Amino acid sequence: MAKKVSISGIFATLALIFSYIERLIPLDIGVPGVKLGLSNIIVIIALYTLGTKYALGINVFRIFIGGLLFSGVFGIAYSLAGGLLSFAVMYGLKKTQLFSIVGVSMAGGVFHNIGQILMAALVISNVKIMLYMPVLIISGMITGILIGILSGNLIKPLKKILVWS
Repeated sequence: MAKKVSISGIFATLALIFSYIERLIPLDIGVPGVKLGLSNIIVIIALYTLGTKYALGINVFRIFIGGLLFSGVFGIAYSLAGGLLSFAVMYGLKKTQLFSIVGVSMAGGVFHNIGQILMAALVISNVKIMLYMPVLIISGMITGILIGILSGNLIKPLKKILVWS
């Protein structure tokens, strides 16, 4: 257990570092809220190596601390809505064992954007923001696939290192 807690701390720190790096990468496709989701690499790796409760803890920690450091209270609200919905979907799909890590990640990317757009509609009290939904679903699919491929390639060597005794 102590090893998992230690690895979780390292993963949470890496997720924050990836969040910061992502802020440095200019990605302007004309639609607000579209990001690569680099920190989700860590969440997915944690889900597949450490387990659900550790991955959820890392995700929530990353959202709150990253929000405090980089985006403020509204950023935390949007990220929390997207992050928790995304995590619930990824957990459910992983548990079925019917989807590859790429499929789980893609669904996570899509539902992260759905959660954020639903929160935005709630905050601004305007459903017209749903017009962004098709673009956000497509961007979530693309980034989710990329994050899934990266995560899958990183998990293989990490599983050899992260041997739980």
